[in-house]
Amino acid sequence: MTTAMPLRVGTRGSPLALVQTRALIDRLLAVHVERVEQHIIRTTGDAVQDRRLAEIGGKGLFAKEIHEALTQGRIDLAVHSLKDLETALPAGIVLGCTLEREDARDALILADPAGRVDPIDPFACLPTGAVLGTSSVRRQAQLLHARPDIGIATLRGNVQTRLSKLTDGVCTASLLAVAGLKRLGLADRANHLLGPEVMVPAAGQGIIGVTVRQDDQRLRDMLAAIDDPAARAAAAAERAMLLQLDGSCRTPIGAYALICPDGALNLTGLIARPNGSFLLRRSLQGAVADAGRIGRELGESLRADSPRDVFD
Repeated sequence: MTTAMPLRVGTRGSPLALVQTRALIDRLLAVHVERVEQHIIRTTGDAVQDRRLAEIGGKGLFAKEIHEALTQGRIDLAVHSLKDLETALPAGIVLGCTLEREDARDALILADPAGRVDPIDPFACLPTGAVLGTSSVRRQAQLLHARPDIGIATLRGNVQTRLSKLTDGVCTASLLAVAGLKRLGLADRANHLLGPEVMVPAAGQGIIGVTVRQDDQRLRDMLAAIDDPAARAAAAAERAMLLQLDGSCRTPIGAYALICPDGALNLTGLIARPNGSFLLRRSLQGAVADAGRIGRELGESLRADSPRDVFD
């Protein structure tokens, strides 16, 4: 599809968001879009850095102003880290495409870049009473379940800011998404990569999602041409599970879908209390075409066997 019209792409202004936007623009140019304009939009999630997202309205605050611009026609499409995109999108906005998933794992990062980690017991390197910096209740819950003696300090900001705070001694260690580190050329800063059997990732982690107006069929058709089927299936399963659980930003939830060598989709889900005193992890497998159903069924199973207070 060749078009001379300038496509206006909305994005946050963080270094990672701009790298991800560049990845989308390159794909659009490859399908013969001639002009693309990048529009940086400052979101509430970026503006407020001294509190957890749950305290100021949830992760949807990374997209609120961007989706307002999309609804008002000031931009044509928007780029997001899918894990930061609210599960139920605003009326009239749909997920137009998902780009190929980068490594979905979390990385354990120590204040000492040369610090050694035991791959069998990766958290054993943290001394008793160590302080781990994170703003993610999902990461917090899984760490505290394994190491209840660890202290937690709220650590927000872009990837570079978090790494600098770690270097400055604000905390002993931190956990960051491997995908972000790789896209920023900072993969060597990870001391150890945590497999999903140790730390279940956030739903959508490592996937770039693109939203568009529901009634813009021409753009939706264009985005379909660059959609990655594996990422789309994983996103469908993980987000369906998340929607079924209907947890708030205060509910630690993890979801990770993997397409197996035999072609089946395996979804691992997790729900916990923030303090790690309760943690339930389950998996469900089925056909890729049934990704949404797999997510809903696993979500129902996790909800049925979790204490009611987990969802408060």
